[in-house]
Amino acid sequence: MKIVIAIDSLKGSLTSLEAGNAIAESAGSVFPDAEIRVSPLADGGEGTAEALTAGMGGSRQEITVTGPLGEPVACSYGILPDRKTAVLEMAAAAGITLAEPDKRNPMKATTYGVGEMIRDAIEKGCRHFIAGIGGSATNDGGIGMLQALGFGMLDKRGRQVPFGGEGLLRLHRITADHVIEELKECTFRIACDVTNPLCGAQGASAVYGPQKGADPEMVAQLDGYLGRYAFLAKGFNKEADSERPGTGAAGGLGFAFLTFTNAVLESGIQIVMEETGLEEKISEADLVVTGEGCLDGQTVQGKAPVGVARLAKKYGKTVIAFSGIVTEGAAACNRAGIDAFFPILRRVTTLEEAMKPENARENLRETSEQVFRLIRAASGNL
Repeated sequence: MKIVIAIDSLKGSLTSLEAGNAIAESAGSVFPDAEIRVSPLADGGEGTAEALTAGMGGSRQEITVTGPLGEPVACSYGILPDRKTAVLEMAAAAGITLAEPDKRNPMKATTYGVGEMIRDAIEKGCRHFIAGIGGSATNDGGIGMLQALGFGMLDKRGRQVPFGGEGLLRLHRITADHVIEELKECTFRIACDVTNPLCGAQGASAVYGPQKGADPEMVAQLDGYLGRYAFLAKGFNKEADSERPGTGAAGGLGFAFLTFTNAVLESGIQIVMEETGLEEKISEADLVVTGEGCLDGQTVQGKAPVGVARLAKKYGKTVIAFSGIVTEGAAACNRAGIDAFFPILRRVTTLEEAMKPENARENLRETSEQVFRLIRAASGNL
C-alpha cells in the first residue's frame, strides 16, 4: 500500500511537515508495511517558504533587512538544494504584522526589504525565485523593492524618491543604469491568487488600502499615484499593463514584478505542487491524505487541500482530509474531490488548549489512526 500525505499547516499549531509526520506515524502503526510519503504543502501564503525549504531539504538564510516602516527587521528565506533557487515571502520583510496597528501607514510603508532579500539571494548564487506576496503592509507599487535592486526611482532633481506611497507622488523618471547585473539572469515564479488590477475600484488601494491604515482620502490619493506610476512604467516598458489581473497584489508589488523582472504570476498551490513533484507521487499512490486548519466553504476557492484533491482525482485516487475544525459549507469540499473529511477535536476544549502544538499533534495522530483502522477494516486489502 502506498500513502501520500500532503497537508497544509494548522496555523498557530503545526507546520505542514509536523502535521504530515503526525499522520504518517498513525498510518504506519495501522499499515506497518505501507510506503508512506509526506510532502510539504502550502498555498503560496504564510508558511510557504518554510514548508518548501524544510520539505525539500533546503537551507534557511537569516538576514536583517529594512522593514516596512524603515526600521531594521530580522527575516529569513530558503535556498533549495540546487543552490540556485530561493524561496521567500514578501511578508517576512514588508508584512503587515511587522507594523503595529497604530503605526500602519501605506504612505510610508516600503517594500525595500523585499529587494534586499532578493539581492542577498542573488549574491549567494540564486537565479530562480519562488515568492509569496501575500500579507503586505505596503502600497508603494513595489518601488522600494526596485530601488534595492538598483533601479532609479527618481524625482525631478534626479534623486531617489522617499519610501512608501508618498514616493510615488514625487516619481518623475525611472532608470535602470545601476540595476544589479545578475537580475537579467533571474526568473521569478510569484504565488498570487488575487486578481485585482493595479488601480480603480478593485485596485490595490481601494480594496486593500484600508486594512493597511489608509482612510478614504488616502485611498484616493494612493490610487492616483499608482496610476501615474503605471504611466511612467509604460514609458520604461511598453508591455506594462496595470489592468492585468494580479498587478494590484501586495499594494502593486505584482505590477513591479511583471513590469521590471522576468516574472510570472501563478496559483500558489500549483507552484508548490509542481516544485515538490506531488503529481508523480500521487499518481503512484493508493490513498491521498490532505487537510488544513479549518475546512469550510472557502476551502474550495483555491486553497491547498482542494488543489491536492483535484490532482488526485485526475488519477482516480481516494482522498481523505483532516482539519482542526469543520464549519458550515464544508460539504463543498466533497463535491470538489475530497471523499471524506474529519475534524480532529475529540473533546470539549478552549481554542487556546486546542491550538497548543502538543495537543494538536496528539489529536491529529489519534483521530487519523482511527480513520486508518476503519479503512483497513472496510477494505481489507486496499
